[in-house]
Amino acid sequence: MIMLYIALLIVGLVILIAGAEYLVRGSSSMARKMGLSTIVIGLTVVAFGTSAPEFVVNLMSAAKGSTDLAIGNIVGSNLANILLILGIGATIKTLKVKEGTTFKEIPFALLAIATLAVMGNDVFFEGGGTNVVGRIDGIILLAFFVIFMYYTFGMSKVEGEREGVDVYPWSRSIGMFIVGIVGLTLGGTLIVNNAIELASLAGLSEALIGLTIVAIGTSLPELATTVVAIRKGHTDLAIGNAIGSNIFNVFWVLGVSAVVRPLPFDVHGNIDVLFTTAATFVLFITMFIHKKHTIQRWQGIAFICTYVAYITYAIIR
Repeated sequence: MIMLYIALLIVGLVILIAGAEYLVRGSSSMARKMGLSTIVIGLTVVAFGTSAPEFVVNLMSAAKGSTDLAIGNIVGSNLANILLILGIGATIKTLKVKEGTTFKEIPFALLAIATLAVMGNDVFFEGGGTNVVGRIDGIILLAFFVIFMYYTFGMSKVEGEREGVDVYPWSRSIGMFIVGIVGLTLGGTLIVNNAIELASLAGLSEALIGLTIVAIGTSLPELATTVVAIRKGHTDLAIGNAIGSNIFNVFWVLGVSAVVRPLPFDVHGNIDVLFTTAATFVLFITMFIHKKHTIQRWQGIAFICTYVAYITYAIIR
């Protein structure tokens, strides 16, 4: 049985990487044909596509009442997007970050995780009986999401960089994009389901599974998309994808999940939320260290080491 789970994990990974390739090609082509900048397409369609596994997992978790898994998945995925994915991306190639991303999108991602920290601590802020991200909180998160989308599409006519992007006919571009999202969703689902089975056999808690295995598994689409985008020279797409996914995860995925079913918030999860908030703030500060508006290789290595250290601490904890 264990060998079957491992085999399905590998199959999921192959499907995931293929899906990322098609998603990057299709979305980049559509971006050019619509006259959008690469950062916009990364912040919207690609971020939405690569957040699909988190969305599916959270809806399933909320419907089944596995709220620790739902919140742990989002917090863990956001942490992985910043420290692991951008860290790996920067070790491959120095990431140049546009000024708008530094002063607008990254602070928006910081607002998202900080909002979750506030909404999840009713006892501390309001003296309430329980900590819960309720339906009203979910509606507020979705309202923030609408504001973010309005802002993003306001950028849609901003001139983007013109690296060599392959442009395909509309039918092929849309087809590649759809195949990419299906591949990401299917691959991510295979990876997560079989990772949960393997973790359950090892006797790990639901919260830890959500923060680590499920979070890393659902972040694999962002990782695959980021690596493919960087290899093709689309650094804006890579950065927009990671930052956009963090914003989508809190405002859209958690918003919808909380509307489906209120999500009790374990006070012990504050450590993870605060650390993710700190990681997002450090990403913002990084934009002003040494070479401005860049994430350099040494910084990427530092991000990865920090992530490994924290996950080790979470497992021991």
